[in-house]
Amino acid sequence: MEDKVSPEENSENRADIQSQWRLVWLQFKSHRLALVGLIILFIFYFIGALFPEFFAPYGKLKRFDECYFPPQKIHFFDEEGKFHIQPFVYGYKAEVDFETWSREYTVDKSKRYKINLFTHGKEYKILGLFNTDIHLFGTKQGGHIFLFGTDDLGRDVFSRTLYAMRISLSIGFAGVFLSLILGLIFGGISGLLGGTVDEIIQRLIETLIAIPKVPLWMGLAAAVPKTWSVIRIYFALTIILSLMSWTGLARVIRSKFISLREEDFVIAARGFNASMATIIGRHLIPNFITYVIVHLTLAIPMMIIAETSLSFLGLGLRPPVVSLGVLLQRAQRFQTVSIYPWLLIPGFFVIIVVIAYNFVGDGLRDAADPYQN
Repeated sequence: MEDKVSPEENSENRADIQSQWRLVWLQFKSHRLALVGLIILFIFYFIGALFPEFFAPYGKLKRFDECYFPPQKIHFFDEEGKFHIQPFVYGYKAEVDFETWSREYTVDKSKRYKINLFTHGKEYKILGLFNTDIHLFGTKQGGHIFLFGTDDLGRDVFSRTLYAMRISLSIGFAGVFLSLILGLIFGGISGLLGGTVDEIIQRLIETLIAIPKVPLWMGLAAAVPKTWSVIRIYFALTIILSLMSWTGLARVIRSKFISLREEDFVIAARGFNASMATIIGRHLIPNFITYVIVHLTLAIPMMIIAETSLSFLGLGLRPPVVSLGVLLQRAQRFQTVSIYPWLLIPGFFVIIVVIAYNFVGDGLRDAADPYQN
């Protein structure tokens, strides 16, 4: 006998009666790499963009005497092989090599510092609202924990990396938001009106595309006065990145408008004297919003890479601002990297974020056409 299928289960599997967003989600969650990328981005934004002060054991400008200190290992077993439930780090001894005049650190196993949860440290504000000095982990007085080592000024690289993620990850959203507005305006006008207006906008887009991006970014970023405040430089860099990234989206929106403006539902809306804003907002944009979202997920990592590149070259954000590109400035010289390779760790965070965004973009691109299967 055939198994009976309940109406609820039958409706769950029928694509013809599902809403558009429901179909997109059902298709997206079947893409494992996209889900993994989404989880990674959620963790990075939660830790780095929202609450870096809580997860970072030290402040972003906190200096220690231990310059170029290598990353410390977390131990559960002591030198005698005894297991400890609470992890710890060993102490260290600093010695000067009189041949190279460099400071070298050796592990001192006679000193152990337990890693405690919810320790007191530098006071800060949670989301700028509530004062607190609780940090996720730390050691007692007399000991330090440097998971990613320290830089040339004795600042904790792990803490600075978390703070840097707030700037680098948010500049992608800010830049893409501006490029989305420009793309919707110029692409919508070009596709909806056509004629001479379309020709002028398309020639403008082709001109902007023909300009080499990297030299233009470098030139515009170098024109930003060094006397500007951190906030002004941040917004200036965001605008610079947005001015060159809206052209691709504008062409996508133009093509969608051209293909949809002669559809029956659009003609019917015009017959009922619907306003242009109503036609665009209620009839045109909802029919290709998934493609716009896919474009944005692929545009955000490009913004992050652009900011990192400009800051790395010293043409973007500058100290005391902490971004991933600013942190990588310390690793510009090969001699420094060969001796202190942990200075490259912030670069791996850029790679992970970009790969995660591409996984999510691939999943959304496959899910944008739920009826393909």
